[in-house]
Amino acid sequence: MNYLNRFFSKYPEGKIIKWFKKVCLLEAISWALLFTAMIWIRYQREELLPTIYIIIIGNLHGLFFTLYLLLLLPARKIFKWDDEDFVFALLSAFFPFATIWVDKKLAQKDRNNDTL
Repeated sequence: MNYLNRFFSKYPEGKIIKWFKKVCLLEAISWALLFTAMIWIRYQREELLPTIYIIIIGNLHGLFFTLYLLLLLPARKIFKWDDEDFVFALLSAFFPFATIWVDKKLAQKDRNNDTL
């Protein structure tokens, strides 16, 4: 954990916020593409193209999922999330399109707790 704090301390808050917002969106988009890949491979299991597509999209989704989880730690400090907000952001990684909600609602520097 200390390694991640030292790694992210090299970058300004603005850059980490920009990365976090992009990763939130890309994680949701990659989930949608992965869902299309799962449907496609269900109907054409023996074809090569759906297999290649699901492998590529699955790897990309795994990358964005992992980046989202890694960026949650500095985002918690930057946005001053309490434990409840952090656990909600952590669990939202496992639900489709929930990372977009985290980007729009939780990832604000001047948000009030009353607006949730």
